Order: sequence, then C-alpha cells, then structure tokens
Amino acid sequence: MLSLDAITTEKRLDASKDIDRLSTLDMLRLLNEEDARVPKAVEAVLPAIAEAVESIAARLKKGGRLIYAGAGTSGRLGVLDASECPPTYGTDPDLVVGLIAGGRDAMFVAKEGAEDSKDLAKSDLAALQLSGGDALVALAASGRTPYAIGALEYARERGALAIALSCSEGSLLASQADIAITPVTGPEVITGSTRMKAGTAQKLVLNMLSTGTMVRLGKVYGNLMVDVRATNEKLRARARRIVMEAADVPAEQATHLLAEAEGSAKLAILMALTGRSTKDCRALLAETDGHLREAIEEGGKEPT
Repeated sequence: MLSLDAITTEKRLDASKDIDRLSTLDMLRLLNEEDARVPKAVEAVLPAIAEAVESIAARLKKGGRLIYAGAGTSGRLGVLDASECPPTYGTDPDLVVGLIAGGRDAMFVAKEGAEDSKDLAKSDLAALQLSGGDALVALAASGRTPYAIGALEYARERGALAIALSCSEGSLLASQADIAITPVTGPEVITGSTRMKAGTAQKLVLNMLSTGTMVRLGKVYGNLMVDVRATNEKLRARARRIVMEAADVPAEQATHLLAEAEGSAKLAILMALTGRSTKDCRALLAETDGHLREAIEEGGKEPT
C-alpha cells in the first residue's frame, strides 16, 4: 500500500486545519499568504531551470523536440504550455508537445487511473518516436506518479535529455533525472490538492522553460514576440504593433511591410531597418538561424 506520509505535497498544513471555520475574507487571506510562498520556492531552483533551458535550446537547435509528460493537473499544465508555443512564437506544433496520461479526453474529464501506468507513458512516447535528440520534461507534483516516472525512464533509455519537475523533496522522479527542478512549495491549504501551490509553481517553471528556450532560439527581439503567428484579428494587430515598435514606423507603413513579408513581423522589421529587399532579408534570417538582432547587424554591413 502506498504511504503518503513522506510526500511533501501530501502533508497537512497546520495553518489551514480550521479553514472551514474561518470567515470568507480570512480564508482568502490564508490562501493568498500561502500562494505568496510559491515564487520564493521557484527562485530557489533558478540555477536548475537555467541549466534546463540551455540544454533544451541546444537540442532544439539541432532539430530535437521538447516534450512534456504528466498526469492530472501536471499533465494539463504541460499541454497548456505546449499549445501556446505555436501562436506565440510561430513554432511548428510538433516542436513542443504535451502528453497527458489518458490522452486528449483527460484534459477535460479526469482519468485518475491512467497515472498509475508506466507502460502507458512509454507507449505514448514510442508513438511520438522519442529520440536521443529530444528533451523530455516529466511532471509530477508528488514526484512519484508512475506515468511520469515511466516517461523519464523511457527518455533515458532512448538517450533523450531527462528533466524532472516535481514539488516534493527527495522524490524518486528527481533522483532519476539528468536535471531535477524541485520547487518545494510545502503542504497545500487543502491537503493533497496539488492543483494549488504545486500547480502554480509548475506553471511558473513551465513559463520559464518555454520562454527561455524561445529567447535562446531567436524567437524574441528585445521583449517582442517577433515570430508571432497572426492567425486572428488580435494577433494581426499585435504583429502590426510589434513592427511599429521595433522599426519605429507608423501603422500604415507597418501594415504595408507586413503585407510584403507575408505576415512575418520578423521579416518586416528586418526590411524596415536594413532597407533591403524581401529576398535579401529572408537570406539574412536563414544565415543567422532566425536571430533578428544578428540579421540586423549583418544587414547593416556593406555588401561584399
């Protein structure tokens, strides 16, 4: 029988033992006070997150993928982070992939039994043809979920980078990882409800992993998402604003540049700042692996 006594995220929080007797305002104050502890827990593991970002980016630059695998809340957070990368950074949907135990339906209806199978994780990753060039982030607040452990084991078997993201000290998941990220958030206000502090910590770390990786891949210029995929009116307006900000041009010119660049804010900015043709600017971006700042510097040089 599984013992939860040693799992940090399953312990009882003394401060909330009488939460059902508190006024609504005092209850919410308690929740807020506990939530405020989460950023400090993440801060404590920044070196591990930095190592993970650099290692993930190195693999993606060589054609690898970033894959998240988890169950329940952890799995949903991974899928959420992966699904946001294409519209935000213009990535191929296959570059960052989220797996949740139980498949797509588990995003909306809990399938708690699916988390108990290591083999399910291995078959899910086999279906993705996980290779040694990929990076795998296994997520489990407790650090002992079989699905996440199975994913990590399979990643190591395949030679992929194996990263563990958990919120419990001394977890089995962390012990088996190449890089262990363990923001210890402590017992939850509602005992064992890891969608709360642990889930918040995981979301913050996932934000850092994907954002940091995309910055290193040249998907950001300054603090502008220059590879944004303008697939709706809001994103088209954002792309126009990005070109206006980065190239210091009025809206009408930004719209014209985006039309010439077939919607690519990065290409439109490069055209505006270098005065070169669309063809030349495409070539510059290809030469610099899509890094706009490097392309601008190269484009400003006299042609040889």
